[in-house]
Amino acid sequence: MIDLYTWTTPNGRKASIMLEEVGLPYKVHAVDIGKDEQFKPEFLKIGPNNRIPVIVDSDNGMSLMESGAILIYLADKTGKLMPKSGEGRYKVIEWLMWQMGGLGPMLGQAHHFHKQNPGKVPYAEERYLKESQRLYKVLNTQLVKGEYVAGDYSIADISIWPWVSRFEWHGVDLGDFPEVKRWYTAIAARPAVQKGYQVPKDMGPIPMPK
Repeated sequence: MIDLYTWTTPNGRKASIMLEEVGLPYKVHAVDIGKDEQFKPEFLKIGPNNRIPVIVDSDNGMSLMESGAILIYLADKTGKLMPKSGEGRYKVIEWLMWQMGGLGPMLGQAHHFHKQNPGKVPYAEERYLKESQRLYKVLNTQLVKGEYVAGDYSIADISIWPWVSRFEWHGVDLGDFPEVKRWYTAIAARPAVQKGYQVPKDMGPIPMPK
């Protein structure tokens, strides 16, 4: 059994979608970051960076924070959604790191300045919206090469998709990135993605491009 501590954010949805995809039993613990529940002492014991998601594996008692590490762990635990060795494994990790180091942080800044605090810092809004456009272009170029980001459907796709699901927040028209639109729509139709998207609570339907 996996205990999942999470909230309705792109990083949180990575973990719940992954758990649905690999079919591991899990119990959800909602951590409302809007109420600062991630700063509670009991959460700090398993999530020392005060960020969701965190998992605790009752099979071995291990707790793990950081969504990218969680995805790798669950892939290795189940033998699913990432090659076990060779170039294919490193290509998946390459694009997972691209998301962790670039797409996530930069789109997160776009959320902060463009969506949540519009008009307060015009320079920052412009900077992060432009970087969002650049990153969407990188993703679109990669997806020209194949159906998914790094070979078969993998944790690379699972890490990226929840961030792209907020394309409206980024001022992005997915019609400008046709390969991203194709990829996004196909993944949104997966039953595990639809179920994992609504963890820990239903926030409405998955946003779909026009």
